[in-house]
Amino acid sequence: MAAKLVPEVVTIPAGDFITGSDQAEREAAYKLDEKAYGHSVTRKSRWYDFEEKRQTLTLPAFEITKTLITNAQYRAFTKATGHKIPKVKPRVWASYKLIHPYKRALRHAWAKGTYPDGKADHPVVMVAYGDVQAYAAWLSKQTGKIWRLPTENEWEKAARGTDGRMFPWGNTYNPELLNSHDKGPFDTVKVGKFPDGASPFGLLDAAGQVFEWTSTPSGRDRYRVKGGSWDDSGCGVCRPAARHGRPKFLKHILVGFRLVRE
Repeated sequence: MAAKLVPEVVTIPAGDFITGSDQAEREAAYKLDEKAYGHSVTRKSRWYDFEEKRQTLTLPAFEITKTLITNAQYRAFTKATGHKIPKVKPRVWASYKLIHPYKRALRHAWAKGTYPDGKADHPVVMVAYGDVQAYAAWLSKQTGKIWRLPTENEWEKAARGTDGRMFPWGNTYNPELLNSHDKGPFDTVKVGKFPDGASPFGLLDAAGQVFEWTSTPSGRDRYRVKGGSWDDSGCGVCRPAARHGRPKFLKHILVGFRLVRE
């Protein structure tokens, strides 16, 4: 397997970290959204009211991919195994009942066995939970190391460090440090484009870009996703403490993944 197709990892040391949020952080997140959108939909829908209570947890050391898995990296897997490429039929897309039209999905969908032009180094999207598991199993076999999805707590520690900061880079939102709808381009971009927005451990694109699957369940046949996306403004939902669940079968243009290496 070509070295460039093996994801680069950063090491997250063992020890304590602050997870979750308190009422002050949630209120600040709602105010960010209200300023950006000019309405209170996230507040009225109580998007952030059910985040994990702010607390200190302890985790052993682990390694996690520095960036999201890219189209090129995922292409090596589909080419070698014949696994289905990331795309969705119109009727399936309609069944998701998302606000994004199918036309928008087409710009992310693969065709003729490969990813869209110019997006080799963009994060792969339109991958369901099972697709991610299959890629991780294949990568494990290829490298002789165990690769898996991070838990929600592992992801959060890697994304925000140990001090409970609101964003990967600190406690003040800065739209220049991530790929969100605040600055555009309302699409995915090359992974790692915002080095100044890195977490204390060097994790890139932990806020914005695309949401990321974790291995933590969120109800029946649902799993937690974290991180926010290029579609979000505000960006309350881009905080590492923010969380929501998605059905494991969903192939969303706003959801990708990164992996832990054991």
